[in-house]
Amino acid sequence: EWESEESVPHQVDDADEARLQRAWQLAQTSFENGEILELEVMGYNRGGLLVRFSELRGFVPASQLLNSPNHLDDEERRAELAKQVGETLSLKIIDLDRDRNRLILSERAAMSDEEREARLLAKLCEGDILRGRVTNLCAFGAFVDLGGVEGLIHISEMSWGRIGHPSEVVRSGDEIEVYVINVNREEKKIGLSLKRLQPDPWTTVEERYQVGQLVEGVITNVVSFGAFARIEEGLEGLIHISELAEGTFLHPRNVVKEGDVVTARILNIDSANHRLGLSLRQV
Repeated sequence: EWESEESVPHQVDDADEARLQRAWQLAQTSFENGEILELEVMGYNRGGLLVRFSELRGFVPASQLLNSPNHLDDEERRAELAKQVGETLSLKIIDLDRDRNRLILSERAAMSDEEREARLLAKLCEGDILRGRVTNLCAFGAFVDLGGVEGLIHISEMSWGRIGHPSEVVRSGDEIEVYVINVNREEKKIGLSLKRLQPDPWTTVEERYQVGQLVEGVITNVVSFGAFARIEEGLEGLIHISELAEGTFLHPRNVVKEGDVVTARILNIDSANHRLGLSLRQV
């Protein structure tokens, strides 16, 4: 293994200067013509793969691989890169500098957008966890580039809790991990989820809370029939208007507003239907 991710190590081959000169000329011609090269992987380090081109050694950064392992931890990334030693990859030269002994290649650049999209769609499966970049936000969700094909995180899949707009969770340009929930290869549509990377808090709510228990919450939404309070991330309960306060009032907003921190008593728990009844009046 070698240590630099930015440059290719100095040549160790005993070939004379004339052979090296020809090799660099071949590399320059290949670069200028955009040729696709079939090269064998000779080694790896934490930053990518080492390949041989004629008398030269080239470097393929992990970010330039079709299946980049950059989302993995260091040990897992090295293991994934090690698996590719001995394989032959289709590559294009994307940068070369003889003075710096630098020859950088890319697997991504060697494949057309259509080929890359088809390959990614063919490999994607429900349950996959991938890394991608948020490209666009809209009222109903966020689009994520998975490396040549886009998927959608619907707003309902962004959080176990209530959110008003995707911008509350992600921003354009964010690098995020996503869970694949469905793949429609015919229509080239990929459904993604953020919330499924975390356990659903409703599955254990009855183990962690009891009817009659006092809990602290934050008012998240006030409506005509009451107010919703978040008692933990992804877990909201309803304080019905009849349980807000004693006496009469025109609207729940006369009693609470968004952002208020309140102490409430749990009246009922229905984990199957994701419902939690709360009361301020009975505290």
